[in-house]
Amino acid sequence: MKKIICVLATMDTKGAEAAFVAERIAHAGCEALLLDLGVVGEPGTKPHVSRESVASAGGQDLAQMLKNPTRQNAVPVMIAGGIKILLECLAKGELHGVVGLGGTQGTPTCTQIMQALPYGLPKVMLSTIASGDTGPLVDIKDITMMFSVGDILGLNSVTRMVLGNAAAAACGMAEHGLSLETVATDKPLIGMTNLGVLTSGAMHAIDCIHGAGYEVIVFHAVGSGGRAMEQLMKEGVIGAVFDYALGEISDELHGGFRAANAERLTIAGKLGLPQVICPGGTEHIGLMASAPNLVPEKYKDSVHTFHNPIVFVPRLNLEEFSAVASEIAKRLQHTRGNAVMMLPLGGTSRYGVPGGELRDAAGDEAFFKTLREGLPDTVEVVDVDTHAEDPAFVEEAVRRLIGLIEA
Repeated sequence: MKKIICVLATMDTKGAEAAFVAERIAHAGCEALLLDLGVVGEPGTKPHVSRESVASAGGQDLAQMLKNPTRQNAVPVMIAGGIKILLECLAKGELHGVVGLGGTQGTPTCTQIMQALPYGLPKVMLSTIASGDTGPLVDIKDITMMFSVGDILGLNSVTRMVLGNAAAAACGMAEHGLSLETVATDKPLIGMTNLGVLTSGAMHAIDCIHGAGYEVIVFHAVGSGGRAMEQLMKEGVIGAVFDYALGEISDELHGGFRAANAERLTIAGKLGLPQVICPGGTEHIGLMASAPNLVPEKYKDSVHTFHNPIVFVPRLNLEEFSAVASEIAKRLQHTRGNAVMMLPLGGTSRYGVPGGELRDAAGDEAFFKTLREGLPDTVEVVDVDTHAEDPAFVEEAVRRLIGLIEA
């Protein structure tokens, strides 16, 4: 059966371009499914899924919407309709990839639909704004952003090239890419968080986990990483967790760029997954400096270092650090068991070890005390008299996680 690639676009403004993408999809041996996200104008090419059908799937009648056609009212309906239709196609085995075409309006519309689709399904977004901040557009899904070079408005030698390449990319992924297989096994995939201040420990943990016969996927705990790990827990892909880096909690409380969301650190506990937790990287936050090596005025009297010339890293004071401990304990109240909190008394990252740039023994002691007092009885607390990157600490953490899995 030919692979089916959906083309998402407003067919009134991008009809000719969508038709060209469909032609290139057919040329690659796949089949195009044109889905119209437009509302007001007449389609410039005939879609396979009409705007009326999309609106209806989103819970609204298009004719009624057209009585007061505002983007604020229409876009959520078309997003909801697009998601519903594509998930139905996917369930029937009639969707193998998606290509979106858009500018400042169409890009967020298309990518919100893509964000609702599962990992592994090819998602290519050809956009006029792909060279800017794509964080909100990609979020935590495997969306490939491609800059359109020129506006997606009319066919010419340049737009044909980029449109054709976008079509070829999606077809190539669908034909030759790998899908994400989730197979029930007594050796679940282990999710692990990491930060640059823990990388040597993380590399040792990977070796230890592999030595025990398990696979591990590592997430950079800079907000999107922790959220992606927990999404894969929800989808049943990840079955056990070594949450080695919790700097996302510190940044959420104190305004750093690594912040995740209020759900972070709650999912494994709610699902009852085996988890070993380490408050790695919590003693500091990450801030983007306005200029290389420039200390922000607010932190000029704080203990600090630079992770790189533009990432400024101030140490949290005793009260701020204790607040992080309270928040960690609060989020783990959901935990049903199968959980161990490993406390590295010698420092929560390489910056916090004796002699490290951000060492504060009194702050660490207050943090650990607050954490011990706040954690629920369902979380076992283990004090380890060394730092978080010490091979001995890492080996004990992995040993305990494998023990929880195999109990």
